Amino acid sequence: MSPLIHHHHGGDDAPPAEPREELSGAALRLTVHLADGEQVHHRPVYTEIVHLARQAGLAGAGVFRGMEGFGHRSRTIHTTRLLDLAEHLPLLVVIVDTPERIRAFLPQLREVSPHSLVTLEDVQVVPSADPAPAPADDSTRNS
Repeated sequence: MSPLIHHHHGGDDAPPAEPREELSGAALRLTVHLADGEQVHHRPVYTEIVHLARQAGLAGAGVFRGMEGFGHRSRTIHTTRLLDLAEHLPLLVVIVDTPERIRAFLPQLREVSPHSLVTLEDVQVVPSADPAPAPADDSTRNS
């Protein structure tokens, strides 16, 4: 699956929760299975989920687009190989955080995506070898 690349700078309705220390050890991976084109409040469901996860202070979220697939609502195989079936390609939203934070997020997720397939898997997060660099302050960068 290839990631969707789209940078958002500002414009969120609410600021993200405060940064927290790096996640490591036992965690839970939440995967939301969607079809490209699903919308809520006039924007893509995957966008809404990512913004809600950020506002909830979750460790991170990624959106990945599949090359081919079908789902329980449509037995038609959607693929990038045929232009007429390239709509409704499978999308995955993947979020990893502590089990408590992921389970607390589920009601918000179900508000924006009540019928999507959602899976939870126990995972182990490997700590990074080096401490994460401090985020750059956009106001101090040279143009």
